[in-house]
Amino acid sequence: MAEPRYPFWLGGIAASIAATFTHPLDLTKVRMQTMPPLPSGRKPTMFSTLRYTIRKTGWTSIYTGISACLLRQMSYSLVRIGMYESIKRPFMRGKDAKNPTRLILAAAIAGGLGGVAGNPADILLVRMTSDSLRKPPDQYKYRHAIDGLVRLVREEGVRALARGLGANTTRAVLMNASQLASYDYFKAFVVRSWKLKDGLGLHVICSTAAGVVATTVCSPADVIKARIMHVSETSSVLAVTQKLLREQGVRGLFKGWTPAFVRLAPNTVLMFVVLEQLKKAWTGRFAR
Repeated sequence: MAEPRYPFWLGGIAASIAATFTHPLDLTKVRMQTMPPLPSGRKPTMFSTLRYTIRKTGWTSIYTGISACLLRQMSYSLVRIGMYESIKRPFMRGKDAKNPTRLILAAAIAGGLGGVAGNPADILLVRMTSDSLRKPPDQYKYRHAIDGLVRLVREEGVRALARGLGANTTRAVLMNASQLASYDYFKAFVVRSWKLKDGLGLHVICSTAAGVVATTVCSPADVIKARIMHVSETSSVLAVTQKLLREQGVRGLFKGWTPAFVRLAPNTVLMFVVLEQLKKAWTGRFAR
């Protein structure tokens, strides 16, 4: 029996709904990477950063940049999920249909395309969520994502839309290959081995496992990217990686794994649970 076909935009809607709930965690992550040391002199943690944000700018500030977040989901996630669903169909035909390598390849290609599509929105998201940490003369003060997009092109040129494209696309490839491919793999494995029926329990188990895989795979890229952004001088990825391994060993590549998982896991679970429900609703109402 052929797998039902779903609208290309369904993944973007599911990701947008999930991101609406988890945006405060994304904002906290960006501010942890960009904010100066706390008055106490301690390094900022996820909870201290969130507490500092609320105390300084109020509860509503935890949703600063939500328009850029939604624009990112309706570009980056829409393309990466929609293209994955389209690409994996021909990849999963034939005698090697259950080969997980094909799932990973399909997800990696879709992730790269999503990274390119979502790069402008990602720039806006970083700027809008960290704008209050800048000195007033250096603030961008975008009113919303569309205003930011227009001003970005007008003030910095069309080439500015590709700022950080290489690093962003690399991370998108890693994220998609680890998150989407592992979810499909775990789902097939659990149904086959545990005889668990398709339902909410299956979706939660498999999406949580996918969150673990995605956090682990993306952790080295996140750590290296953060270290490159932290220093003022220009450093190559290879140089930063070699220095990190020399000073901290392989464990250094997974520094901050726990807060990264706390941020990514809820988003992954919500996204897949909502996506499965949207698929079920679409199949029941429109696919007859």
